[in-house]
Amino acid sequence: MKVLATSSASAARRPKSKLWRDLLSRRSPLAFLYSFDAIERVELVKQGVPASLLVLISEDMAISKDKLYSTLGLARATVNRKLREQQVLNQDESERVLGIARLVGQVDQIVKESGNPQNFDAAKWVAAWLARPQPALGGKRPAELMDTADGRSIVSDLIARMQSGAYA
Repeated sequence: MKVLATSSASAARRPKSKLWRDLLSRRSPLAFLYSFDAIERVELVKQGVPASLLVLISEDMAISKDKLYSTLGLARATVNRKLREQQVLNQDESERVLGIARLVGQVDQIVKESGNPQNFDAAKWVAAWLARPQPALGGKRPAELMDTADGRSIVSDLIARMQSGAYA
């Protein structure tokens, strides 16, 4: 696989099972998923994201699993069953989970490029920012948009505009 960001190409070529093992054991940061290109993300989504990634995301963002499930529009009973049975999420669920993980990675990358990353926690910042009404969204909280592909795109674009100073 080809990696676009700062991670090494050899790390990106690892088998998918090793990728998930490294992420879930925290040998690789959640933000690592941002470096994958669109084709690689499609492959990950089609193969299914491990349900246990939701636990890691909720811990990193310091929010409850229920709040995360609600933000992503995931059915708690379904996800909890998949967690118990150590299953992967379906394509739609996987895309939603990968979307929020990529948002964390996007913020992490922006801070590395434009700011001072020392002591900055992208996952916690994203969690707090998603919960605040944003004027650029007509007063909506970004979390209200995270359950649809278009909504995730709008939120990601808004984050990108913040970096460029075109935030309105």
